[in-house]
Amino acid sequence: MSETGILLFVVFIILIFMGVPVSVALGSTALFFIWKLNLGVQVFSTSFYAGIAKFQLLAIPFFILAGMILERCGISKRLVNLASLLIGRIPGGLAIVAIAVCVFFGGISGSGPADAAALGAVLIPAMAAKGYDKPFAAALIAAAGSTAIIIPPSIGLIIYGAITTVSIPALFAAGILPGIIAGLSLVIPAVVISIYKSYPSERWGRLREISAAFKDSFWGLVAPFIILGGIYTGIFTPTEAAVVAVFYGLFVGIFIYKTFDISMLYQTMVDASVSSAVVMLIVAMAGIFSWAGSTMGVMDRGAEMLLSLKTSPVVILLMINLMLLIAGMFFDAISIYYVFLPILIPVMQHYNWDPVWFGIMMTVNLAIGQFTPPVAVNLFVTTNLAGIPLEKTSYASLPFIAAMVLGLIIIILFPWLSLFLPKLWHLV
Repeated sequence: MSETGILLFVVFIILIFMGVPVSVALGSTALFFIWKLNLGVQVFSTSFYAGIAKFQLLAIPFFILAGMILERCGISKRLVNLASLLIGRIPGGLAIVAIAVCVFFGGISGSGPADAAALGAVLIPAMAAKGYDKPFAAALIAAAGSTAIIIPPSIGLIIYGAITTVSIPALFAAGILPGIIAGLSLVIPAVVISIYKSYPSERWGRLREISAAFKDSFWGLVAPFIILGGIYTGIFTPTEAAVVAVFYGLFVGIFIYKTFDISMLYQTMVDASVSSAVVMLIVAMAGIFSWAGSTMGVMDRGAEMLLSLKTSPVVILLMINLMLLIAGMFFDAISIYYVFLPILIPVMQHYNWDPVWFGIMMTVNLAIGQFTPPVAVNLFVTTNLAGIPLEKTSYASLPFIAAMVLGLIIIILFPWLSLFLPKLWHLV
C-alpha cells in the first residue's frame, strides 16, 4: 500500500481520536485528498448524492420512524410484562426478560442504539428497583440491544446489501438464526452472574395474567411477522415494508392502544428525521471516502496484500474477524462497511465464500463492537440512562463480550446456520 494510501487512513484515525464526528472525519479526509491529488473536487457533490440516492436505502429512515412510533405506543412495556410472566422463577429472570425483549424488539427497530435506548429506559430502572447492579443492567441491555443489527430488519444488513448488491431479503432471512444465537449466548453470563450475586427471580404468571398480557401485547408481537412475512412472500420489498411498518405503527398507536395521537406525530417525525440524517450523512461521507480510497488504489492494494499472504484461508478468515472486531471498537458499523468492504469483497470472491454468510459474520462482529469499549455507542446510551460512569459499565460488559464472541465462533464454524432459512425460502 502506498504512502499516500496509508496517510489517508492515518489522517482519518487521528481526526476520530481528536473527537471529530465520524461523518466529518470521513468527508474532510476524503475532500482533502481529492483536492491534493487533483482528482476533481466537483466529484464530491455528485458522489455525495450518488451515495444515498439508492432505493434500498430509503428503508432506513422509514424503519427508524416505525421503531420510534411503535416504542412510543408503549409496545416495549407490554412486551416486558409478557416476558416477565412467561420466564418466571428462573435465576436472574428480569435479566433474561431484558435479553428476550431486546432480541424481539430488534425485529422492529433494526438499530442497536435505538433498541438499547427504547428498552433501557424501561428496563434499567426496573432492574435497579429489583436489586440488580446498575452497571450490570446497563451492560446487559447494551449487549442485548446490539442484536438488533443482526435481527431483520437490520439497518446494517440493508447497508451491506446496498454495497455488495446481495439480496436484502436473503440477508434478512440469514440474520434470524444467528441473531437468536447471539441472544442465547448472552443468557449464559446473565444467569451465572445472577446466581453468583443472588439477583432475584420473577414469579410465574397465572394463566389469566398471561392471557391478558398476551392480548395486550398482541399487536406488538405480530409486527415483525407482518414486516418480514410481507417481504418473504413477495408482497412488498424491504423498502416498501418499512413504509408499511410506519402505517402499521400509526394504526396500532392511534386506533388500538390509543396511546399515540397526532400531537405526538410531529415530535416523533422530528426525532426520526434527526436520527435518519445522522445515519444518511455517515452513509454519504463514507461512500465518498470509499470512492477516494478506491480511486487512489488503496482498496485494491489492501485486497492484494491479504491475498498475497502465503497462508491458509482459515488464517485469513481469522485475521479478517480480528480486524473487524478491533475496528468495531473504534468506528460505527456504517463506516466500517464502506471502508472495509471494497477491500474484503475481492478476498471473499477469491476464496469463494458465500456473500450472505460473510455478511452475517461481518455484522455479528460489528454488533460486538457496539458494546465493546472504548467507543461503544450502545454503552454510551445505557450509561446515560443509568446515570453511571462509562468505566463501570465497560468492566461489567466483559462477560457479555466473551459470550458474544463464542456465539460468533459458532456462526463462523457452521455456515448453514446463516444459510438454512434463505435456502429454505428459496432466496439464494
